[in-house]
Amino acid sequence: MADNGGVSDALGPYFVWDAYDGDAAWRPFTDLLDPAVAAERVDVSRRTLIGMFGLAEDVVPERVVASVLFLGVASRLLSPLLADAVLADAVPGGGVRAAGLRDLWWKPVPGGPWPVACGPVGTRPAGELFEVAVDGLVAPVLDVFRERFRLSPKVLWGNVASALAGAAGQLPGDPWPVVTGLLARPPLLGTATLRGRSLRRHNCCLYYRIPGGGTCADCVLTSRPERDLRPG
Repeated sequence: MADNGGVSDALGPYFVWDAYDGDAAWRPFTDLLDPAVAAERVDVSRRTLIGMFGLAEDVVPERVVASVLFLGVASRLLSPLLADAVLADAVPGGGVRAAGLRDLWWKPVPGGPWPVACGPVGTRPAGELFEVAVDGLVAPVLDVFRERFRLSPKVLWGNVASALAGAAGQLPGDPWPVVTGLLARPPLLGTATLRGRSLRRHNCCLYYRIPGGGTCADCVLTSRPERDLRPG
């Protein structure tokens, strides 16, 4: 379900919100505000990683998996709305879907991008993307992950910056001025440096702490020559 002329649907699963149909398999997104539910999803992701790569349980820290899972959740919340904002001028009556967490639903899956559905919502101006997506959707979930898994706010907000840059890299046109504007506002201010189409975080999502995980292209721990050789 997209309010941007269907462009999101062609960009891949991170950009798609289905239309909520009342199916019993959908769970309210507000469930994730319960630390026990967040912990259960982290446990599922952790056990999936352990099983896929044959890792010992003691080398896959819960808080590292929590950070990586939150990055994926942030991407699912932000990508569709960033597309709305970037493409708003090209769509008659375009704007950002005025979705709150109570309007969103998700389906449990062991890995990959979560299926997300959205109920009927109105539209807000593209200039209110920060208020809708960052303040309204991401921040409440971030607070749960920060408190439950004792994760640094710098790491988690850095994950949000990564999610925005990752989404921008897939969008047509020039989404970077929109991303630049978002990164100029606290609490995203200072989380990363954006030069052209290249973002470098000032922190790390911690994925490297999982054996074989390595560092991401935008990571503060990745050297410049190595970043230049990586796609995205």
